[in-house]
Amino acid sequence: MTVEDAAVGPSVQVGGEDEELSERLDRELTALNARATGAGKPDEFSIRATDDAAELAGGLTGWVWGTLCGVDALWVREELRHTGWGTRLLRAAEAEAVRRGCTDMLLSSYSFQAPDFYKRLGYRETGRLDGIPGGHQAVYLQKTLDAG
Repeated sequence: MTVEDAAVGPSVQVGGEDEELSERLDRELTALNARATGAGKPDEFSIRATDDAAELAGGLTGWVWGTLCGVDALWVREELRHTGWGTRLLRAAEAEAVRRGCTDMLLSSYSFQAPDFYKRLGYRETGRLDGIPGGHQAVYLQKTLDAG
């Protein structure tokens, strides 16, 4: 088989970031998920926290899909950690989720990040995955939201 022959038939190619491929996969999987669940594409949202000097104190990004809200990222500036900013951000996300009709929230954290923080705020651990660099674990958490 020549190099030209290999390029004609089916192939698998490994490369760096491929924005076109990522967008196509997102469209295809979103369509599949919508057909299976009746819920459309997840609706992304963000919450920005600023300090008294109008500097970024922290933020949260997430999504709503049907009655499920997921947190992609929650970050607080290092010198402001343990001062309530994380709680304020997560509570704001929970309130937004309830406003949008969500009944559950899910998120993940690495074992070296903040799983205990989330547990203190009512999240329950639903699973752990070994294999994170440095001997750490991925921790998955869920919370049923109170609409009242």
